[in-house]
Amino acid sequence: MTFEKHILCIGAGYVGGPTMAMIAHQCPQYRVTIVDINPDRIAQWNSDVLPIYEPGLDELVKATRNRNLFFSTNIEHGIQENEIIFVSVNTPTKTFGTGAGMAADLQYWEKTARQILEHSTSPKIVVEKSTLPVRTAQAMERILNTSQNHVRFDVLSNPEFLAEGTAINDLKNPDRVLIGSRETEEGLKARNTLVEIYANWVPREKILTTNIWSSELSKLVSNAFLAQRVSSINAISALCEKTEADISEVARAIGTDSRIGSRFLNASIGFGGSCFKKDILNLVYLCRYYGLEDVADYWEGVIKINGYQQERFVRNMLTAMFNTLSGKRICLFGFAFKANTGDTRESPAIYVARRLLEEQAEVVITDPKALDNARIDLADARGTVHFVDDPYEAARGCHAIAIMTEWALYGELDYARLYRQAEKPAFIFDGRNILDPRRCFELGFNVFSIGKRPLTHF
Repeated sequence: MTFEKHILCIGAGYVGGPTMAMIAHQCPQYRVTIVDINPDRIAQWNSDVLPIYEPGLDELVKATRNRNLFFSTNIEHGIQENEIIFVSVNTPTKTFGTGAGMAADLQYWEKTARQILEHSTSPKIVVEKSTLPVRTAQAMERILNTSQNHVRFDVLSNPEFLAEGTAINDLKNPDRVLIGSRETEEGLKARNTLVEIYANWVPREKILTTNIWSSELSKLVSNAFLAQRVSSINAISALCEKTEADISEVARAIGTDSRIGSRFLNASIGFGGSCFKKDILNLVYLCRYYGLEDVADYWEGVIKINGYQQERFVRNMLTAMFNTLSGKRICLFGFAFKANTGDTRESPAIYVARRLLEEQAEVVITDPKALDNARIDLADARGTVHFVDDPYEAARGCHAIAIMTEWALYGELDYARLYRQAEKPAFIFDGRNILDPRRCFELGFNVFSIGKRPLTHF
């Protein structure tokens, strides 16, 4: 079959895999190839058990794999054969040197840029898909334009705005697709090429085009604003617990204000995932780099409140359970950072589990999709940790249940059964406010919800 376009994605992770699967599904006239240096990951993409869980992803991959969607470890060949290259490699927060703990670690991105330069023999459109600091495209252009064989490279910014758990729907029905380019004749031509790809299924009015710097910054700021809302409502949840106000009622009241809206006003143990913390730290680093200390402090406060909320959750457990957790068996319902994903990156459950172990508690973890990642995250933790698939078995004989992830499953369990098999007095700490606290209290539990008055039998 002759394909109209040949598209390559370097990086087969949470962004690259689903994005390319959607392009392949919506554009059968294009050949799409995903490459990665990790052969085990590529083998999983070519198997019946994909390396990531995302509702609807299996169906997309099965419908397109080996038809117009291909997975490979041959990065060099992929670069040579494709004219459009998406770069979706990992850009973790730097752990060393200047900017450690805040700036993005760009070593994998730069290695990829140099790989593209080395193996390109024809013109390429290179698309930034990874979350990158502002003006990274300029650095990529400088690397690529050192070519001695006169190959032309046009660099575009196309940040992702996916929410894990809803990524497939986000890709199929996006709020917007953002494409940034140089505003030169060549840059605009490359931008239009990418616009035409998305226009196969995304309405034109939802495809936003900007200069390349605005596109890069918009990704960081979007996540910063969302995280800010989470930290804001969580900060108020602490005040609600002191004043016996109810955070759900407060959120409903302010959410009906059309200027504010109701989204991201659910109080919880805090945000996690690969983007919010990393992107805000990038923003903080960028502000400090330009001498905007007060602005940097403001955004850094969003991160601090998130950490405060997680520590406050553990301290509430300690206080409620008679100021000692030593030897007590505590079951964590959920370990993924949110429902409908197996991703545990920056999950609040990691912090809570480690703190409970520091208090010498015995921790039992259950999660429908994230147990393998939980084992990895806690591999070096000191103390007793159990990983159990079945939530009833996990909670058997426990002194407390802590809801860490808002899986629908946990709202549908038989809490009367859970109470019968619990150590008494039995506690529930609802870190996601998904349970009916009055109902659980009437069953016999002592119930502590985020931002609500505790319901106790003592």
